[in-house]
Parts: sequence; C-alpha cells; structure tokens
Amino acid sequence: MVKLRLKRCGKKQRAVYRIVAIDVRSRREGRDLRRVGFYDPIKNQTYLNIPIILYFLEKGAQPTGTVQDISKKAGVFMELNPNQQTKFNLNKLNK
Repeated sequence: MVKLRLKRCGKKQRAVYRIVAIDVRSRREGRDLRRVGFYDPIKNQTYLNIPIILYFLEKGAQPTGTVQDISKKAGVFMELNPNQQTKFNLNKLNK
C-alpha cells in the first residue's frame, strides 16, 4: 500500500519536509516512490505537485493526517470526483 507522508530533511532545529509517495513498510527516511511536494513549517511555505498527488490518490494512496491537512488547505481534494472525496472523510476536516 502507498501512503503520502512527510519525509524529514534539513539541519538540526531547522526541519523542512518533503511530501512523498512511499510504501507503507518503509521508514520515514526510506526510499520514496516519488516526491510530490515540499513543506517548510518555519517559513510556512508549501509547494504541491497537484496532478501527481491526484494520480496517487486515484490509485488508492492514503495521505497521513498532516499531509491531508496541507492538501485540504491547498484545495487538492476539491479536484477529486465527489465519490472519491467521501473516501477521505472531508466532513471531519471542515471543523
């Protein structure tokens, strides 16, 4: 199974994260299938490759909670089909 999750990069006390598609059994710093984005929590910058993220979501990839929040803020889930939106339980995120 494939997940969309964060992969830590950067220096000590200065973490930045890559958003990657990775096999569930891999470690956090393990080999990823594809880089799909970038997130810097200190500068609050985000870059998402939306077509690639949509491709993985349509193939059945599951985003982690943090990646799901980042993607929701960017409006990624609005581009999915309505029947696929319910799969990610968007009502829970609309708090």
